[in-house]
Amino acid sequence: MIRRSVEIVFSSIKMTLQELWKNKLRTFLSLLGVTFGIFCIISVLAVVNSLEQNIQNEIKALGNNTLYVDKWDYSAGGDSEYPWWKYVNRPTPKYEELKQIKERTPSARFAAFKISISDKIFFENNQLTGVNVYGISEDFNDIQPVEIAFGRYLSDAEFSQGSSVGVIGNEIAEKLFLDPERAVGKMITCRGKKITVTGVIKKQGKTMIGGWQFDQSVVLSYRFARNIMDQKRADPLILVQGQDYLTSKALKDNLTGTLRAIRKLTPTKEENFTLNDVNDFSDAISEAFVSLNIGGWAIATLSLIVGMFGVANIMFVSVRERTSQIGLKKALGAKKRIILAEFLLESAFLCIIGGLIGLLFVFLLTKILTGALDFPVYISTSNLALAISICILVGVIAGYIPARQAARMDPVDAIRSK
Repeated sequence: MIRRSVEIVFSSIKMTLQELWKNKLRTFLSLLGVTFGIFCIISVLAVVNSLEQNIQNEIKALGNNTLYVDKWDYSAGGDSEYPWWKYVNRPTPKYEELKQIKERTPSARFAAFKISISDKIFFENNQLTGVNVYGISEDFNDIQPVEIAFGRYLSDAEFSQGSSVGVIGNEIAEKLFLDPERAVGKMITCRGKKITVTGVIKKQGKTMIGGWQFDQSVVLSYRFARNIMDQKRADPLILVQGQDYLTSKALKDNLTGTLRAIRKLTPTKEENFTLNDVNDFSDAISEAFVSLNIGGWAIATLSLIVGMFGVANIMFVSVRERTSQIGLKKALGAKKRIILAEFLLESAFLCIIGGLIGLLFVFLLTKILTGALDFPVYISTSNLALAISICILVGVIAGYIPARQAARMDPVDAIRSK
């Protein structure tokens, strides 16, 4: 039985290739719809999935299982349901709250405080504007790792003493010192304060969602940074990362109770803070990309329907041209299901060829886009499997009626048709 099935498959493939070679133009026009349909589906999925994966990776870089304690709700639109002035009137997070959060929230693994400004920095006669200057507490690196390419990160003693040292981004090091490695040990100036560079942050590259943008940043200890910044205007923020065994929802529930207690909010009082969950950003991105995928499927479905008619047409012609062969096979004992399977395999193989051509064009497109964009565009294994599955399904649907017609032929009439 297995041997017979293998013979049918190879026989169908051989006949299909002969038909393709004999009628090149007809085959090309028939497979064009399938090729374009697969190209539409897989190219859209490849670009959208690659883009989504890149954005999701950037979101994960903001801190896994992490809540951002702020007066602003990052997901709110400032509409009439929650006017913007209510956010403005909320108190900003304070450094003093950090210690209480650590003491009162066992579910918090790490908690850090951050202030930041955008300002100028100087090195000798060189000046850079629009630099992100961060002042952070000790746990920040545990929540949001700052990878160092040259030199070293800030030590515990430098954090506790508020030493005038810091690490700088790769782009800043290149612009001020040409060679980033030469920046280590040099002294830069920010708001009149001298800062010794202890390390250069590993190059991050461009990001699509903004993020921390460490390439254009100077990272200082909080105790030093508070001397050069007005904390109330320095975008204060508390970052809290939960224990590995807890979900962000459980952390949010615990932290809500802690902050209400810290800020002495009675049960009837509205919360004057927002716990922004990084996981919520990830879910929102996933939902946003669903519509893009739907659009790609809509375009591709129309192309595949056209391709399906093209394949059905070539299969009808193939059945008509091989009527006498079909009659001879049935006269020699071939059953209906054998004839049916043979033509369905042939139709599916035709669509697979069209699909492979479409995948080739998608592969070329990914190479072009990878060179033009700041993230890799690729065809995932699941997309490849999807493409082949669609081709087989389209082939079976397009070839069923011609194959059924062939299987039902009367052997005598079929042989006489010659």
